[in-house]
Amino acid sequence: MKNKRKGSHVIFSFVFLVLGFIVAFAFQVAQAEDGKQSLSDSQFDRDLALRNELIAQEEKNRDLYKELEQAQQELSDYEKELSTKADAYYNLAEDANNYRMYLGKVPVEGQGVQVTLEDGNYDPNDDNVNNYLVHEHHIFEVVNELYVSGAAAVSINGQRLSHDSYILCNGPVIEIDGNQYPAPFVITAIGDSGVMEGALNIKGGVKDTLVNENIKFTLEKKETISIDALRTN
Repeated sequence: MKNKRKGSHVIFSFVFLVLGFIVAFAFQVAQAEDGKQSLSDSQFDRDLALRNELIAQEEKNRDLYKELEQAQQELSDYEKELSTKADAYYNLAEDANNYRMYLGKVPVEGQGVQVTLEDGNYDPNDDNVNNYLVHEHHIFEVVNELYVSGAAAVSINGQRLSHDSYILCNGPVIEIDGNQYPAPFVITAIGDSGVMEGALNIKGGVKDTLVNENIKFTLEKKETISIDALRTN
């Protein structure tokens, strides 16, 4: 009887030992699974945070790209405006220079023509010597034709004419803006020499009129003519 009880205790002890081992092993497995689950949850949180950060960075990049496009457009508009202003300033500078030239404030140089007017040969049978002298209206005819033909500057015997110059006949001399000059009268003009030559030589024009009035008329084309600025008295 005692041997039977002793055998039962041994069996129960063994069973409890195995059961305890199984419970301990199961507990360890459960803890390991919980650890893995926690590790997976942590990795997911990191991945989610990185994805959200990437999305935010992409949105920021899009905003920066839009700002860049706007800045490039503003720069392009500014360059166009600057180019327009540069052209305007250039035109203003060119106009100012043309006005100074027109007013005779600056010396000029270029191609042109030279016209020389001399008194005609006196005819003793003609009682009026004035019929053979160069008068102011003869000079006016030449000067006016030169300006009409596009002359940029005109001078007479070296004196530059301005927009308000006057020419008077005073006996054997002419007076230009208060300065007197004797014949011959050398009129120089800067401009298109071909156009001015053609205008003066046209049939029935200035040259024919002056020659018919006994004035010696000489016309030369010049490659380079220099005309000083207006004289100041």
